[in-house]
Amino acid sequence: MDTTTRPLIMIINDDSVEAPGIHHLAECVADVADIYIVAPRNPHSGQSAALTVGAPLRIAELAGRDGLRVFTVNGTPVDCVKLGLHAIVPRRPDLVLSGINHGSNSGTAITYSGTMGAVLEACMVGIPAVGFSLLHHSMKADFTLSTQWVRRIILDVLEKGLPEGICLNVNIPAKVTPEGIRVCRAAKGHWSEEYKRYLDPSGNPFYWLTGRFVNGEPEADDTDEYWLNRRYISVVPVTPDQSYTPAVKEMSQRFNS
Repeated sequence: MDTTTRPLIMIINDDSVEAPGIHHLAECVADVADIYIVAPRNPHSGQSAALTVGAPLRIAELAGRDGLRVFTVNGTPVDCVKLGLHAIVPRRPDLVLSGINHGSNSGTAITYSGTMGAVLEACMVGIPAVGFSLLHHSMKADFTLSTQWVRRIILDVLEKGLPEGICLNVNIPAKVTPEGIRVCRAAKGHWSEEYKRYLDPSGNPFYWLTGRFVNGEPEADDTDEYWLNRRYISVVPVTPDQSYTPAVKEMSQRFNS
């Protein structure tokens, strides 16, 4: 961390600049850092690491308060990270935060998550990054029950950084004061009943994404789903590198020529 100036934190989300979660996240640490919010103009949930190709990106600055700088980008969360670093923030951020997302990103949801897509993008360029999600989809969700814990995690990362190539996926139980924090792994599982079929006025079928996460290992006591169900905040260390090195030797024997 640059000790000659206040830390600089860039905050992204996938729920749009209007979502209460991103503004609560900024308020959690506005007293200890210079905050730049760079958020999508419109919601981009489920966009993972998508970025805009073949279309212009535009930046607009909105009125901030209490020293916050607030910008929108007509693109995805990853666009916000990349364009924020390229054209908005005055120097390399000490930390990138994403969220607080309205809805869970536990288990395998990181595969689809725009919130965590932004975190992984920042991690790939060597910036400490943390994503926060509350297990509550409502825009009226109460984020204050976990403020002290969110702030604790952020201050710790600001002070100590993160291991190279590692970022954090933080999920927060809803409608309760958390019992504490547990560092764990993501639960293995899958999504079921993913689409519901409807008919339009002309009788033509269309489909609407629904679904629920099915925990494939509900008794495993080292997963995020296990601890979230027990009113703990889960912290899962993740990496953008999806190489599975233990399989390299076996696959080499099969395919190398």
